[in-house]
Amino acid sequence: MLLSTGHPGLFWRLDSRNVRNMSLNRIEQMLFDYLQRHTEERHFWQAKVRELMQKTESDFVVAADMADRLRIYYEERSRAVPSLHELASQEGLRRISLRNLAEHMMRIWGPVRPAQRGKTDRAGMRLDNSTQTNL
Repeated sequence: MLLSTGHPGLFWRLDSRNVRNMSLNRIEQMLFDYLQRHTEERHFWQAKVRELMQKTESDFVVAADMADRLRIYYEERSRAVPSLHELASQEGLRRISLRNLAEHMMRIWGPVRPAQRGKTDRAGMRLDNSTQTNL
């Protein structure tokens, strides 16, 4: 399966093997597979990921927000989608972690963020908090 990166002509090749290496729990995997099969749903979540990541600089905050939104979405869809309903009846609708799925969606659908650079000394060696000196 090919996923658009948001740039014309550039796509990610994605199949279930890629996701299995992400250590998604059973519910996360089932929800991601559902999104992959339903184009409109996937496009909604791709846009939501981009929107939240553009509004907020902290990936930690975005991932927590996305995990909460995904949990609400899972509860809502489990009432209407037979495969998700069956999973919800087996697993229950207890508070589950969808954090790994949120982070995975951010990686594959979100904008690329520049790496944060730490402080360096004159030689270009990275300084951690314990070794920083006034240069």
